[in-house]
This record gives sequence, structure tokens and C-alpha cells, in this order.
Amino acid sequence: MDTDQLLRELQEIVGKENVTFAETLNPDDLHDESLHPTPRQPLAVVRPANTREVSLIAKCASAHNVPVTPRGSGTGLSGGATPIEGGVVISFSRMNAVLNVDVDDHVVTVQPGLTLRELNEALVGTGLYYPVYPGELSGSLGGNVNTNAGGMRAVRHGVTRQHVLGLELVLIDGTILRSGGSVVKSSSGYDLTQLVIGSEGTLALVTEITLKLSPRLLHAATILVPFSSLDNVTSIVPTIVASGLTPSLLEYVDLAAMAGMVNSSDLELGIQADVTLKTAAYLIILLETRTRMQLDQDLEDLALLLDDAGALDVYVLPDHAASALIEARERLFWVSKSSGANDILDIVVPRSKVPSFMNEVRALAEQHGAYIGGCGHVGDGNVHLSVFLPHDEKREILLQALFGAGIALGGAISGEHGIGRDKQQAFLSFINPQSLALQRSIKDVFDPRKLLNPYRLLDERPLP
Repeated sequence: MDTDQLLRELQEIVGKENVTFAETLNPDDLHDESLHPTPRQPLAVVRPANTREVSLIAKCASAHNVPVTPRGSGTGLSGGATPIEGGVVISFSRMNAVLNVDVDDHVVTVQPGLTLRELNEALVGTGLYYPVYPGELSGSLGGNVNTNAGGMRAVRHGVTRQHVLGLELVLIDGTILRSGGSVVKSSSGYDLTQLVIGSEGTLALVTEITLKLSPRLLHAATILVPFSSLDNVTSIVPTIVASGLTPSLLEYVDLAAMAGMVNSSDLELGIQADVTLKTAAYLIILLETRTRMQLDQDLEDLALLLDDAGALDVYVLPDHAASALIEARERLFWVSKSSGANDILDIVVPRSKVPSFMNEVRALAEQHGAYIGGCGHVGDGNVHLSVFLPHDEKREILLQALFGAGIALGGAISGEHGIGRDKQQAFLSFINPQSLALQRSIKDVFDPRKLLNPYRLLDERPLP
């Protein structure tokens, strides 16, 4: 490969100022937020401004047989955006426009580099919002699509997959195509949109996203509920969901995680000292409705359910405390990371199986001499575990046992963070061989030379 020629071609496509290489590379472009970074030096980081430039970059990389790594904001947690040695990183940071807001049809079309925060700001005054809430507002919509991001509000609103109506895609040979559109349903051939969602950049480059929006609900209450055991927390969840109250948020936080949240954010939650002494875990619930009358009735009904389930108390938080608590919950990953967590998992199991899974987690932690704490989107069975066990080999054995326990209950290795590199070995060890073979055949159709985000997910070739 003539690297000088490749660099010249890339500069011609996007302009010299939008290509960095060698000593001009920004270290922030060379990793995501994985706890296990694998440093690699790409040939270049390229910042296109539009779909045409992305197409030309793909065509150029394909002609030179150079691997391509798509990159959004770098907020992923699984090593999905780690560059390839000698490859090209396509950063979508310049492609961050809101292209169209259709208030009548509740649809917005955006470029992939747009962040969740920027989308929220663009929708102010429309009466609409994008309800997928992965927690990190600096995350890009393209990254959300590639990992099928979920978050705390998935219990009511679902994950990214339920809100993407259409995509514009660039294939590795530079071909530009569209899938889906602004319609909310279709029964017209294979659904390429859904195929690409969650594919972690291994099938195509996402250059435009059409999203379904929801009407904003103006009346809300955040409820904090202490329990004397985690079993009580997880056992009440199916009852709440079955009640028809449709909470927008249903989170559990164990005692250690809550202590980290309180200390890092200096929270004042108004919980009496005698209740705190008895508490082993908390449930955080967000109710949202159209009218104040309906909200008051829902709060009354919820309080009865919680009382019957053995809640130590029920706290309806004032707005400022509610916002602070939810923001602290969003930052809990950073608290765990700064506390020295060796791994952070996002295993998902059927909602009714969470109590059984957590019992298995406790037993495995004791068996392997580890500390495992956490929180999670208990409303949809997505359990987030912070694993503290510094010994790499012992921890790998423990992680395999945790993944196995989740899968045995009908779950999956990752609910929303993706496989990337960090969970690839476990993913490949548990996946059905026939399913793996079929998925690899799909990859071969889209990317026969394995240039798009290689060496992760289905591609178990060793890193070069």
C-alpha cells in the first residue's frame, strides 16, 4: 500500500485540515470508554462533511484494501470504536446537523454525528422529544444506532431499534442506499434498517437517520423507594409493570452504588437515618402522564403496591432532588470506573428472572472471591454489574460464569453496550454455531474483504 498516495487522496476528498495522521493525531480519537483499551495507531482520522465524502472515503479505502473504523463520540463501553493499526478512522463529528423536523408526522431526520443533547435542544418548542435515553447525552445518534442503545427509559419507550424508521447507508465499495423512511410501518421486502441497527459498524456506514419522536408528557414524579433486601426490589418489578402504571423509568441501585452516587454528587435525598440503616437497595421510579389528576392517582396506586411489597418508605422527590438523582445515576459508570472496577457488564435476562439471576451473581461473587455491585434497568431485565477482581485469569473465569448464568435464564451477554472487542470471546463461545455461520454469511455479502470495523463482534481473527 502506498500510504502517501492514500493520504493525498483522503485530503483531496475532505480537505487537508480534516485529515490528521502521525504526530497530528488527537489521542481522544484513538479509543472509546472501554475499561480495556487496546491502543492502536491508525494511518489517519478523516472527518467528512456529507454522505458524498463518506462514499468517496469508503471507495478509496476499499481500493487500497485498508480497514475502516467508524467513530461517533467515542462514548461506547466495549471497544467498538478502537482503531485498526494502519487503518482509517472515519469520524462523524462534522456530520452533526438536524436535517428535518416533521412535527405533524412526529419524525426527525439527522446526521450520525449529532449528539443526544443537540437533538434535545433542537426539539425544544416542538412539544416532541426523542425518548431513548442511554444516559450519556454526549453520545452520538450514529453510535446509538450501531449499538442499539437502550438506557433507563427503555422499560416504557423501548430501545433505539423501536425508534429508527429509516437509514441512509454507505457500503464499503462507496455505494449509497436508503432503507426505510418516514412511514411507521412497512411490509415490503427485507428490513435492512433493522439489520444494520446493532451491527456495530461492521455492515455499513450510517450517514443519515430518520427517527420516530414522541409527544412530551408534562406531568412527572420521581419516586425513591428503599427496601431491606435486593430480593424485594427485584420481585416487585413485574407487579409494577403488570399494573398498567407504565413507568418511564424503573431502576434498582444497590447500597454501595447509591453511596457512590450520593458522595460523588453530594445528594440530599431526605431519607431518615433509621430508614437508611435498614436499607439494602433502592428502587427509582419515574411516572409521566398527561394530567396532574392522572399523576396523583398513579402515585396513590403505586404507593399501595410498594407498601404491600415491604417498602421501608416511599419518597416522592422534589424536582431539584429528582433531577440530581437521575443525573447521578447516569454518571454511575464514571463512579465505578474511578473506584477501580475491573469490568462493567450489561447482561440482560427476562424481567421475571432478575431475582434468580441476582442470587446467582451473589453466589458466584462469593465463590470467586470478588466484589460485584451495581444497578440496572430492572424494568427490562438489563442488569449492570461492576466487577472488582484484579486477577485477570480469575476474573475471566468469573465473567464466563456470569454470562453463562444469564444465558441459562434466557438472557444475553449484552443488553445495550454491544459486543465490540471486550465481550467478543464470550459472545463467540456462547453463540449457536448455525446462527454464527448465518451472521458471517451476511457479513460476507456486505463486506467480503472484512474492511468495515474488523477484528471484533463476529470476526475472531487476531489483531494485526
